Amino acid sequence: MSPPERTVDVERGFRSTVPAKIIFDQDDSPVGDLHGLPSVDSTPRRDEPMGSARYAHALAKPTRRERRALRKQKMRERSTIVGRHPKTTVFLVLLVLLTPLWASLGSAATDPALGPTVGSRLTEWVRGHGGGGIVTWAENTWYTWNAPAKGGRPAAGAIPLAGPTSTTAPVHAGPAHLAFPAAITPFVAVPTPGEGQWHAVGRVVDGVPSTYAAYLRPNAVNTSLVTGVAWMDTKLLSAALYAGSTIPGTGQTFSATAPITGSALTTLDAAFNSGFRMQDSQGGFFLDGIAAVPLVAGKASLAIDSAGNVDIGSWGTEVTMTPKTVAVRQNLALIVDNGQPVAGLNANDNIKWGATLGGRVQVWRSGVGVTASGALVYVAGSGLSIVDLANILIRAGCVRAMELDINTSWVNFTHFDLAYGATASAANGTLLTYDQATSPSRYFAPLSRDFFTMSVRPVTVTSGTAHTAK
Repeated sequence: MSPPERTVDVERGFRSTVPAKIIFDQDDSPVGDLHGLPSVDSTPRRDEPMGSARYAHALAKPTRRERRALRKQKMRERSTIVGRHPKTTVFLVLLVLLTPLWASLGSAATDPALGPTVGSRLTEWVRGHGGGGIVTWAENTWYTWNAPAKGGRPAAGAIPLAGPTSTTAPVHAGPAHLAFPAAITPFVAVPTPGEGQWHAVGRVVDGVPSTYAAYLRPNAVNTSLVTGVAWMDTKLLSAALYAGSTIPGTGQTFSATAPITGSALTTLDAAFNSGFRMQDSQGGFFLDGIAAVPLVAGKASLAIDSAGNVDIGSWGTEVTMTPKTVAVRQNLALIVDNGQPVAGLNANDNIKWGATLGGRVQVWRSGVGVTASGALVYVAGSGLSIVDLANILIRAGCVRAMELDINTSWVNFTHFDLAYGATASAANGTLLTYDQATSPSRYFAPLSRDFFTMSVRPVTVTSGTAHTAK
C-alpha cells in the first residue's frame, strides 16, 4: 500500500503535492544530536526522466490566473499610491498634460466659423494642426469608395422647366447691361426638359435681371447628378473679396471681413466661396493694398479693381497689378484658357490640381470664369472631376477659368431674389442647387474662409416694364 501524500505550502504562492515517503540518508554525518535528517535530491540526472517518481515533488508551473493574482498582490503591498495604481496614475498625468488639446478641440467643435458641422470644424482643426495628410488620405479614400453612381435620372425638380424666352409686352432698354447668354448645350444625348436653359435669379435692376442660373448633367456617364451654373452681369454687378478669420490668417485687418453687414446688405445680389486654404492654394492673397500672402507668377488669379470690375487669368500675363487693383485671390493654375481646357489638364494629376484631393476624385467642386463679353460665370456641383468642371465652364461661354474650393462643407453659391434696395439676410437667400450642404447663413456670421460677393452697382431706377429674355 502506497504511503499517503502530503500537501505543503510553497513560497511562490501556490501549493504542491509531494509523496509522504521520505528517504533518510544514513551516510551523512550527524549534525549535533540530530540523526537521519531528510534529504531531497532535486538535481536532474540524464538517466532519469523528469516525470519519474524521484521528481514527483517538482513545483508545478503557476497558471495565468495565479500569476495575475500574484502581481495584484505585489502591487497592493507597495508603499506608494503611484506604485499601487500605476495605470490610473499614467492616465491622470496624460489627461492633465493634454488638457490644452481637449480645450482646443472643444473650442473648434463649437465654433461655427470653422464650418457648418462638427465634422467639418474638427477637420479644419486637424488640417490647421499639421494633420492635412491624414485628412487628405481619409477624404480620398471616402470619395473613392463612394464614387457617384453611373446612369440614372436627376432628382425631381433638380432641373427646372425652361422659363419664358420671349415677351409680348414692351421692353425698355434699362441700365447698361450685357446681352442675354446663349443656352448651354447639354452633355447627354436626350436632355431633360429645361436642361441648359437660363432662368432669371437674383435682383432685378430697373427691370433687368442681374443674374441667371442654368442646370445640366455634368457628363454623359453620371446622369443622376445635376450641376448648377450662375451667370452674372458685370455691368450691373460689382465684385468684392471678403477675408475670413483664418484666410488669409496673417493678422491684418481688412475693410471687408466676414460677416456681411451694413449698407452692403441692401445691394447684395450673390455670395460664393473662394479658393483653397492659402497653404494649399499654391498662390497668394492681396486685399486693401496688403499682400498678406505673396502673389505667385503664373497662378490662376481673380482680380478686382476699385470700380468692382473683375477679371480672371494667369498672374503676370493675362492679369497684372495696376494702381486700381484692390483685391487678388489666387488658387492653383488656370483650368480654361482661350476658351479651351489648358494643355495637360489631367484628372489624375494630384499635384497640379490641389494638395487635397487632386483632380481625379469626383467630389463637390466649384469654379469661376469670365466670358468674352465680361460676364462672370460660377459653376458648382457634386461628383465633378477637374475635367468635368472645365468642360462645363467652357460650355457656359468662359474663355478663362479657375478652380475654387472643393468638398461639401465649402462649396456654396447663394443668390438673393430681392427687389432693388431690399435688405439681404440668411432668411431670404436661395442656394444655387438643391443639394448644397451649407446654408446662406454662412455669410451673415463669422466665417473662417474668405468669399466673394456680387452687388448691384448704383443706378438711377426708372419706371418701366420688366425685362425678359428675347
